[in-house]
Amino acid sequence: MKPNATDIAAPYDCDRAFPEVEPAADIPEYLGQHYWWAYLHPRAVRFFEREWLVNLILWGNFRRLRDTALAELGPTIHGRCLQVACVYGDFSQRIAARLAPEARLDIIDVAPIQIANLRSKLAPDPRIHIARQDSSALGFAEASFDSTLLFFLLHEQPAAVRAATLAEALRVTKPGGQIVIVDYHKPHASNPLRYVMHLVLKTLEPFALDLWRHEIVSWLPAGVVPASIKKSTSFGELYQKIVIRR
Repeated sequence: MKPNATDIAAPYDCDRAFPEVEPAADIPEYLGQHYWWAYLHPRAVRFFEREWLVNLILWGNFRRLRDTALAELGPTIHGRCLQVACVYGDFSQRIAARLAPEARLDIIDVAPIQIANLRSKLAPDPRIHIARQDSSALGFAEASFDSTLLFFLLHEQPAAVRAATLAEALRVTKPGGQIVIVDYHKPHASNPLRYVMHLVLKTLEPFALDLWRHEIVSWLPAGVVPASIKKSTSFGELYQKIVIRR
């Protein structure tokens, strides 16, 4: 999901830039099988790259969830920051707007079409580096980043990939640095959207209900003890933010 871009311009011509769906051999099997309709087909990118639609999908909470994640980075970002996976909307642009002159932002995604879409939204900036990488096998050295962001990514991954992604996020984050995670959470019993969201996720997001059944920290590598773990929930507990301090 993903310049000042409070109002995102019309999406670029995905059909012309990418006339075909990403070849299955080039992307993880689970992504090609379950999420081609959301992230890999050119028409999907063109359809979902509308901030009002992203906001609607999140029940009007996109900006609030975006801002609660970015608040952990502070009003000015120093050092090196990693965004794991592209995001529809203006998430990346908002991070870019906070970068100090000496800061660096790395953004990775496994799908070339998502990389191309993100490049179309970001103004050229030597502080921003975008690359194709798999979140479960990052190509960065250990302890490279001061902050690592995972925004609505983990619910889309099978358990084994989710565990590997978290392990990699911990590996590339410096001691004293932080991993900021925003994602779905099991709603409170009184939340009127509880059953609607259960049906939606069960139908469209085959791995998402894992986050209703288990705490995200249950997928952290065995033997790894972070300095601190802070969790908060919002919107009747439908969403959660976890900040892991290395």
